[in-house]
Amino acid sequence: MLAVIESNPYLLKFVSMTLAVVIVGFFLKMLKQTHVIVYIITGVVVGPHVLGVFTDAELITSLGSLGLILLLFFIGMEISLQKLVANWKISVIGTILQVIFSVLAVWLIGQYYDWSMARILTLGFVVSLSSTAVIVKLLQDSGEIDHPVGQNVLGVLLVQDVLIVPMLICMSYLSGTETSVSEIALQLVGGVLLIGFVLFLFYKKEIRLPFHKTLKSDHELQVFFAFGLCFGFSTISGFFGLSTALGAFIAGIFVATSKSTNWFHKSLYSFKVLFVALFFISIGMLIDIHFLWEHLVVIGALVIVVFISNNLINALIMRGFKMSWKDSLYAGALLSQIGEFSFVLGQLAYSNEIITNFGYQTIVAVISLTLLLSPFWIGLTKRFTSTAEVSSTATRHASKE
Repeated sequence: MLAVIESNPYLLKFVSMTLAVVIVGFFLKMLKQTHVIVYIITGVVVGPHVLGVFTDAELITSLGSLGLILLLFFIGMEISLQKLVANWKISVIGTILQVIFSVLAVWLIGQYYDWSMARILTLGFVVSLSSTAVIVKLLQDSGEIDHPVGQNVLGVLLVQDVLIVPMLICMSYLSGTETSVSEIALQLVGGVLLIGFVLFLFYKKEIRLPFHKTLKSDHELQVFFAFGLCFGFSTISGFFGLSTALGAFIAGIFVATSKSTNWFHKSLYSFKVLFVALFFISIGMLIDIHFLWEHLVVIGALVIVVFISNNLINALIMRGFKMSWKDSLYAGALLSQIGEFSFVLGQLAYSNEIITNFGYQTIVAVISLTLLLSPFWIGLTKRFTSTAEVSSTATRHASKE
């Protein structure tokens, strides 16, 4: 037994992590908390800053990135492409406005502290991105993925994934790092090809998968075919310098168009649960408890400001597109946290000396805490809007009487 453990040092680590998920999960289930919080807290506990079971989070982060890809693949299978295209104004115009307003808000703060334009844009971009993984998981758990609010929020998240590329190019330019023309051209070609493929699926409405009869009766082939399709599309989008998660999402749409979603779900669902859990656990491992404790007041204030400002900006934009105040505030709450791709922007800014080590650690702490506290904030906002709507309805009835 000891020889097996010594020959595979990760075996005991993964067993410990699994037990931690179960123990934390049982405890938080008693408090009626979501799995997202369970996984993040588990990451904090087993991470390098508490128990130190995993001192190098790189492996978990790599495995967790597969979870994000699988998550977007499943969402692509579940959404209606026709509804998504029909709401393109909210998705495209709304997201662009949200990024602009976020940058403007940071610019106003930056004027007081005399920040450089590179730092202002970096922080504005970081704050403007929301978490696809957290929001999609919460919408799935609440059964609201097909709700108009869920569809609009999902559209915004997808456009944010696309905007990451120009954000990275902009930051590289401001830091003095030149982006080659060939890279930009490759990304443009990739973007055109992906949009063209989506439009093809939109007008085709239904297609047939190759070897569908053979696949339908062979479970093992289903697993490998589903994996190949999901990660194949991700690899293609990554080759063009685009988000790998975006490629997986388009693969999901392709599967949905073929009307073969049932056996795809059955084949990959367990893998999705495992890798999505690893993704959130990797987020928890990034939280440095000692740094957080030393700068608790500053980080806490920043987290509150992020939640309030992001909620307000997104709610006003949604309201501008004729959504009700209740749905607008709820959509704003869903988009109020800072997303996982903001870690990439923060890391790039740190490596290019746009921000200091303290700034980078603060960004990591704020992003991680907004991801952890997001379910609480969303639940609080949902309860508040529901209570306000009931009170407003009661007042109208009373005035009529």
